[in-house]
Amino acid sequence: MIRNFLQIPNFKSLKSSAKSARAGSGWWTFLTISVALLVGVPVFTVAANLFVPSGDVWQHLASTVLPDYVKNSIILMLGVGTGVFILGVGTAWLVTMCRFPGSRWFNWMLILPMAVPAYLMAYTYTDFLAYTGPLQSMLRDITGWGFGDYWFPNVRSIGGAILMMSFVFFPYVYLLTRAAFLEQSSSLLEASRSLGATPLQSFYKIALPLARPSIAAGMALALMETLNDFGTVDYFGVQTFTTGIYRTWFGLGERAAAAQLAGFLLIFILFLILLERWSRNKMSMKQSSSGRYKFLQVYNLEGWKKWASTVFCSIPVLIGFIVPTVILIDMMIANFDAAVDARFFQFGLNTIFVALIAGFIALLVALIMAYGVRLNPNFITKASTRIGSMGYAIPGSVIAVGILIPFGWMDNTIDGWLRSTFGISSGLLLSGTIFALIFAYVVRFLAVAFNTVEASLGKITPSMDEAAEGMGYSFGKTLGKVHIPMMSGSLFAAIMLVIVDVIKELPATIIVRPFNFDTLAVQVYRLASDERLAESSGAALAIILVGLVPVFILSKSIAKTRKNTQ
Repeated sequence: MIRNFLQIPNFKSLKSSAKSARAGSGWWTFLTISVALLVGVPVFTVAANLFVPSGDVWQHLASTVLPDYVKNSIILMLGVGTGVFILGVGTAWLVTMCRFPGSRWFNWMLILPMAVPAYLMAYTYTDFLAYTGPLQSMLRDITGWGFGDYWFPNVRSIGGAILMMSFVFFPYVYLLTRAAFLEQSSSLLEASRSLGATPLQSFYKIALPLARPSIAAGMALALMETLNDFGTVDYFGVQTFTTGIYRTWFGLGERAAAAQLAGFLLIFILFLILLERWSRNKMSMKQSSSGRYKFLQVYNLEGWKKWASTVFCSIPVLIGFIVPTVILIDMMIANFDAAVDARFFQFGLNTIFVALIAGFIALLVALIMAYGVRLNPNFITKASTRIGSMGYAIPGSVIAVGILIPFGWMDNTIDGWLRSTFGISSGLLLSGTIFALIFAYVVRFLAVAFNTVEASLGKITPSMDEAAEGMGYSFGKTLGKVHIPMMSGSLFAAIMLVIVDVIKELPATIIVRPFNFDTLAVQVYRLASDERLAESSGAALAIILVGLVPVFILSKSIAKTRKNTQ
């Protein structure tokens, strides 16, 4: 179940589905392909605009800021990749294979940072580590130092961005790596023990090489989120592709150049997708040949090692979740009237409104696509649904550009025809509307719903379909009367996960949202950009509390994994 939440669609889970198309399923297959291609429009649009002339703007960007975009993006990927590897792999090994004070609590506590968006980390720590912040103020009170008497690192830098993202995105690596450690053969580890290998030697020589595909998959997902980030890099003044797309679109008004920047960013994403696919294939091969294992024999750490392990696992939980949450709570209490005012409730209603609609639509589309693949699992349906559900790997800024370009073209075409024929103007019918915003959310987070629905549908045996068909049920009636009731728990989890992601999404919301329509995420970004973080604390805490929903679901999944021996 953990893989379903964190990975792009895996069609191998439908092995129990019929191998050939069922009679009379052609219309459903057509519907599946049509819906999948529709949600794939943003990707096609960005790809098509790569070769659209943009005049001197692209040449200006290429000669001035594009090298910085490339350099900073690569530095971020290398830095965050190193950070999530150390934190994710290290903690996964310790809580899986070792026993030390608090090890059982860290099983689920280490995924708490997933509830905190990276941009909230950036805002809270900037305030906490600033010259007038509590940490430096306490330092000056203790030492008697004044301005210029000491050096303190500047968190608003590319190094600070790397740290913030590493502590937020490492759970991707932690979850997949921990699952890989749990699935490894205990015989190999026991053999290394019998040969006198220490826990560290067993880790480097046995466990780490076997878990390499899972680690690569987790790092690919973390790096996708790194490239998608807008709030952190914008607040820290780090020029990346996401900030460049926003400035080119709104600052220069150049759609073609913004689309070409988005296409350039897709090159990085394509590399990460290929890495994730390769890693998944490696994981599938390892799992298919693994068989059933005995219980894992864990290492009971003693002396300084057990306390060092506790400290190492505590640091990401403390920095990635507890500290920013406590800071925001303190801010909200001290500025309650400003943090929880009429605007807070209005933005909350806006957020819930679009999140609920996007969640229901994403669930409906996911049901259509997953059931279409079940009925007719051929290459065309699989390929089209894979394209349609790849939005989770595409940054929100890229999706936003891929939506506004065709929507703007349609608006201008309709408006031009109405003006020339009837002498009236239609204005903006699609772009700059809530419809466009919800469409962006569905494209961005469809994979979350699709993965969950696909996995749940794959657990229903084909004999249930055959029995329903024997009773005269149509395919639609079989889905509504048989499958949906059996999948109710997974469907609820799917829609909740989409809603949570929508509430936290910032890049796509900023670019696509209608005029004077803000969500909690946009409000936090706007106030923090104006150095009014205390006023945004209420909205920020609401986002974190909602973000705990997938953490709770994932913690339940972890509790159901294979038990370790004491």
